[in-house]
Amino acid sequence: MAKSNILARTGNEAMAEAMRQINPDVVAAYPITPATEIVQIFAGYVADGLVDTEFVPVESEHSAMSACIGASAAGGRAMTGTSSQGLALMAEMLYVASGLRLPIVLADVNRALSSPINIHCDHSDTMMVKEAGWIQIFSENAQEAYDNMVQAIKIAETAKVPVIVTTDGFIISHGMERIEILDDSVVKSFVGPYKPENYLLNFDKIITVGALDLPDYYFEHRRQAAEAMRTAGAIIMDVASGYQKISGRSYGLLEKYKLDDADCAIVAMGSTAGTAKVAIDNLRAKGLKVGLLKPRVFRPFPKSEISDALKNIKAIAVMDRSDSMNGQEGPVCLEVKAALYDKSLNKPVLDYIYGLGGREIRLDEIENIYNDLFEAIKGKSKDKITYLGVRE
Repeated sequence: MAKSNILARTGNEAMAEAMRQINPDVVAAYPITPATEIVQIFAGYVADGLVDTEFVPVESEHSAMSACIGASAAGGRAMTGTSSQGLALMAEMLYVASGLRLPIVLADVNRALSSPINIHCDHSDTMMVKEAGWIQIFSENAQEAYDNMVQAIKIAETAKVPVIVTTDGFIISHGMERIEILDDSVVKSFVGPYKPENYLLNFDKIITVGALDLPDYYFEHRRQAAEAMRTAGAIIMDVASGYQKISGRSYGLLEKYKLDDADCAIVAMGSTAGTAKVAIDNLRAKGLKVGLLKPRVFRPFPKSEISDALKNIKAIAVMDRSDSMNGQEGPVCLEVKAALYDKSLNKPVLDYIYGLGGREIRLDEIENIYNDLFEAIKGKSKDKITYLGVRE
C-alpha cells in the first residue's frame, strides 16, 4: 500500500486534485453551480504549469462535451465537469460519446433540474441521462469522490465506455472533509499512459468517425455498445482491486452496512448513505436489526449483486433523490424491484422520494422509514410511494 497524504478538502477540491494527478491531455468546460470550482481549480493548475493539459474554455456545456469528443477521437485523454442544466445541455453529445466508445470522464455534481430553478442537490440530472450509455459511479463523501475519479479514467479506457462520477451538490461539493490523497507518482503509475487503439490522428491506420449509420449496420453497433456496458462490471471490479492494493480502500459495485443479519434495509445512494449509517447505529443500539445497501455503481446496474444482498431481508425501503415523473416509483426503486422480481423474491418494497431541490433529510426521518418497514413485516398496509418531508 502506498503512502497517503492526509488533507482537508471539499468534494470539488478532491475531484480537481484527482484530475491534476491524472494530467489529462484536454479539459473542456463551461462553469455551472455547484460544479464550477472543479474546473476553476483545475484551470489554476494549468495556469501554474502543474499539468500539461490543454484547457479549453468553451461557450456552453454542449460545446464542452463536443470538444472532449473531438479530443478523445483524436487520441487524447479528455475530462470535463458539469451539473444540472449543464448536463441537460450536454445530453445530445453524451450519446455521441458513448456511441463512439470514447473513454471520457465527467465529474457531475448532482443538482436539481429546472423548473422551478434550483441550485441544490438531488439526483434528477444524473437520472436524466441514465440511459445515455455512460457508466455511473456515485460518491458518498469527498474521499470516495477522489478515489472514484482516479479509478474512473482507468475504467473508461479499459472498457472503452465513458464514465460519470457524481457527488451531491453542496453537501459534498462544498463540504470540507478529511481525505487521504495518494502521491502523484503512485496515481501516475496506476493510471498509466493512454494508448488508444484507433484514433483520428493515427495516419498509419485511417479510420472514419461519426459517419452516417443506416439500418444495415446501426443495430449491430448499438448492440456492441450495450455489450460493452454489460461487461463493464468485471472491469470496474478489477480496477477496484488494483486500487485497493495502492490505497488500502476497498470498493465494489455496492456496499453493505450491517446488512447480513438485518430484518429490514434501506437502499440509498450518495451522501444520504452516510446519514443512514448513523441512523442504523442508533437503532442497532436499541436492539433493532436494520441495515443499508448502498449501490456505488448505478450503470451498469448490478442487479444480481443487489438481489443477492437483499434476498434474506424481510422488508426493503428504497430512497430515491429524484422522481421518475411517470406515476410510479422513482428510478432506483423500479430497478431494485425488477432485480428482485428476476430472482422471484416477493417481499415488501416501499419507495421514498426525498430531498428534491436540496431538502434536508433528517435522522429521525430515516429512523421512521425503518419503523414503517417493521410495520410492513407485521403485515400492516403501507403506502408504496411516500414523498418524505413534503408539507401538506
